[in-house]
Amino acid sequence: MAASSMEVVSYQRVSKVFNSETVALMEFDLSIKKGEFVSFLGPSGCGKSTALRLAAGLERPSNGTVKIFDKSPKKVIKQTNDIAFVFQDANLLPWRTILDNVLLPLELRGGNKKEQKKEAIRVLEMVGLKDYLDYYPRQLSGGMKMRVSIARALAAKPKILLMDEPFAALDEITRQTLQMELLDIWQKEEMTILFVTHNVFEAVFLSTRIAVMSARPGRLSSEMEVDLPFPRKLELRTDPSFSQYVEDASLLLEGSSIKRELI
Repeated sequence: MAASSMEVVSYQRVSKVFNSETVALMEFDLSIKKGEFVSFLGPSGCGKSTALRLAAGLERPSNGTVKIFDKSPKKVIKQTNDIAFVFQDANLLPWRTILDNVLLPLELRGGNKKEQKKEAIRVLEMVGLKDYLDYYPRQLSGGMKMRVSIARALAAKPKILLMDEPFAALDEITRQTLQMELLDIWQKEEMTILFVTHNVFEAVFLSTRIAVMSARPGRLSSEMEVDLPFPRKLELRTDPSFSQYVEDASLLLEGSSIKRELI
């Protein structure tokens, strides 16, 4: 999906300090356009998840501004369904069926129950779980639980999907399968995705652009466009062009760590 020139997410000189001493982000600047798939790549503790939580309105910047559609994230969340968040843990309610877990955010918003159920079934079908509507979380594998979490986020038809290392705890085969499914959903639903990872291969395979972050305090160290064709298939991982992007991203990541050590 081609990105447009419309800016949908903006970080302007953003700093975030926790407990008056832990500096998670410092002077962080990044602009994201409609339709992009941007991965935040960096070492553990560099503020990747903090940047995502700021965009979701779950944290407030200590300095600087974060804008979603030129508004504060909290205002966007209060007024619309435009932002959805997928955490590393699926966070499903064990006493609710898979269908009811996906219905939950729709129920909280209110509206036509028949239409809500129709939409919940649609997104569950999209992630390959139409035959599991009456199952409970305890009956699902880790990959299936993550599919439910993604479906729950998609049910409200968000324009921006924020994903915080959603595949980190999965085995490699399941991770690769879900990466393929996510790219298919991104293209079909025409969303903008912000994706946190510390996996260079994952960042290159999924992204249209990679934002490389330095070690704490987190800053935008460099950016890299990933000009590989869509749709992307698993065979791409054996292509020399993919290997070159992985090498380039790895060097940028290594360089960001060295720069922080010299500061």
